[in-house]
Amino acid sequence: MKRLSAVLALLTVSAVGLTGVFNSAYARPLFAGKDTTAKAVDAPKLDTLQYDSLMKRLANGDKTGRWPVKTQAYPLPGAILPFNRIVAYYGNMYSKNMGVLGQYEPKEMLARLKGEVKVWEAADTLTPVIPALHYICVTAQADAGRNGLHNLRMPFSQIDKVLDMAKQINALVFLDIQVGYSTVQTELPLLEKYLRMPNVHFGIDPEFSMKEGSVPGKRIGTFDAEDINYVSGYLGSLVKKYNLPPKVFVIHRFTKRMVTNYKDIKLRNEVQLVMDMDGWGGPDLKKGTYQYFIAQEPVQFTGFKLFYKNDIKNVPHRMLTPKEVLNLKPSPIYIQYQ
Repeated sequence: MKRLSAVLALLTVSAVGLTGVFNSAYARPLFAGKDTTAKAVDAPKLDTLQYDSLMKRLANGDKTGRWPVKTQAYPLPGAILPFNRIVAYYGNMYSKNMGVLGQYEPKEMLARLKGEVKVWEAADTLTPVIPALHYICVTAQADAGRNGLHNLRMPFSQIDKVLDMAKQINALVFLDIQVGYSTVQTELPLLEKYLRMPNVHFGIDPEFSMKEGSVPGKRIGTFDAEDINYVSGYLGSLVKKYNLPPKVFVIHRFTKRMVTNYKDIKLRNEVQLVMDMDGWGGPDLKKGTYQYFIAQEPVQFTGFKLFYKNDIKNVPHRMLTPKEVLNLKPSPIYIQYQ
């Protein structure tokens, strides 16, 4: 334990990354607990007219023609989005610096998350809000480590703890990976026993995918559409094999090269893709980053990260309000707090 905590302490880039440098149709799944063969509950047939109407609403009057994304890839029944908004707490249980998820004792953290859920319910009374715990289960490391991959895989016992915490408030769980020198093709299958659960979803962070051989934190990494398609194909196969509701797949982004060849990203009815604006800073900087790197390269859904500490460092020393975030074009359907 001491060694693990020490290794995590070596690298704090995951807490803020390099972002500062670049200043209802949804049938709620039964909580699967530790049953890796759990099946989703039966869901009614997807209401495509409602889906189209909600997607148009999320476009929020966009006049560019990019939103809503034109696609025939309607999700399978049981889809979470766009019928609900997800509000997630992000972090790692071994570090208070990597996000709010690990900053507080579980009871206080869950109470704070429930409070944020109420705030978003009040800001948009037409969209139900689902809480989530977004757990970094593979962390990028400055030290190459024993595996030479510049990453550290969390023990399954820690993932189990996150699942237990989520169960207390009927929250979703996202398992997020920072691959370092490894690949999604290597890391994703190691988590399959959890991704078989209907309440467990997935996230990747291109910032820490060091394909050019740089040490994590020294420069910003990248994923290509090929990597993203591999993940969605893998998740889609689990959905079909285990009769699960669609998986939500979150991709963090705050620069152009973090995601290359976005037009080649494939949409599948088993997976719902969220491009999450992951940059920190003042309100104008964050809105600009969202406009240039999320809104102008449409994939499917959008997300927005809010930093309790780093967003208020500079003038005007405040975070964007929920109403300001909801006024973006398109309106984010996934909200993450770090």
